Amino acid sequence: MADPNPSPASYRDAGVDRDAAARAKELIARLVQTTNDPHVLSEPGAFAGLFRLPAGPHTPVLAASADGVGTKIKVAIRAGRHDTLGHDLVNHCTNDILVQGARPLFFLDYIALGRLDEAVVAQLVAGIAAACRANGCVLLGGETAEMPDLYAPGDYDLAGFIVGIADEHRRPGRHRVRPGDRIVALPSNGFHTNGYSLLRRLLFDRLGLTPTDPFPDLDATVADVLLRTHRSYLHALGPLLEQDRIHALAHITGGGIPENLARILPAGLQARVHTRSWEPPPEFRAVMRIGAIEPEEMFRTFNMGVGMILVVAPEHADPVLADLHAAGEHAWIAGEVAEGRPAVLLV
Repeated sequence: MADPNPSPASYRDAGVDRDAAARAKELIARLVQTTNDPHVLSEPGAFAGLFRLPAGPHTPVLAASADGVGTKIKVAIRAGRHDTLGHDLVNHCTNDILVQGARPLFFLDYIALGRLDEAVVAQLVAGIAAACRANGCVLLGGETAEMPDLYAPGDYDLAGFIVGIADEHRRPGRHRVRPGDRIVALPSNGFHTNGYSLLRRLLFDRLGLTPTDPFPDLDATVADVLLRTHRSYLHALGPLLEQDRIHALAHITGGGIPENLARILPAGLQARVHTRSWEPPPEFRAVMRIGAIEPEEMFRTFNMGVGMILVVAPEHADPVLADLHAAGEHAWIAGEVAEGRPAVLLV
């Protein structure tokens, strides 16, 4: 039977703190404004962000992508370090449109929590804003949602949405890949944002390590290794894209080299990747050892030290390498494209 004289109910009683949300919005608005440029027409707090399309390509097309950072969030929560995830999110999305030859214009974020922790939100949005500035894009808006009972105490989720611009007739892609093209590899910055469910099971559950313990075989803590940022390749590859010297790009994320490189292969062509052309970094070798993981499983789960792959014409391979080296990048020839059944062969 209902209480005939119920006590007054409030949203706070249900687990939603509107005062904390208002303070968080003020902080977010200040961080958003640090990324603004003259193309932004809207003010913080508007129902939608407005962005004036810049002058640029003769045949402009928009590129859009959405992604998250997966269970790397669990590592950040366990370590109490949330600032790097914003960089992961923006850089991952930037790389995904970069493979279409697009430079980023603006970014939107989505943060969902069981209880709004202002300190956590501040770290997350500060990282997102810093990464947006580094990639030359605007943090145009987003959403911070407090949803008690949907997320366990201390848990949250993070997603991002990016829009960029490219030239339709100069964009790289599978339509430009030819037999004889060379595969050029650029290194990752560790695990980036993939394979963390397996990493957590091995390191935390099987070995019983904590974030402050040394990572096996490395002179760094578990948190330092696992929370390295997912790097952006925009500044390294932007000049090469402007010069139209790249046939195709593959961002090496979930599924590793085999699945991601396959996404840019046209019918009748295969990619031969020479795995002996580089040595996977020590963190990958350590995980392979402690988990007794087969090489095929490693290459399908992790990037194995390769974060981005370029496909270039054979006559451009050496000049592209020279330019990348001159820009401070460690890059190498990791294989070639040949006629044959569509496949990525690890040889």
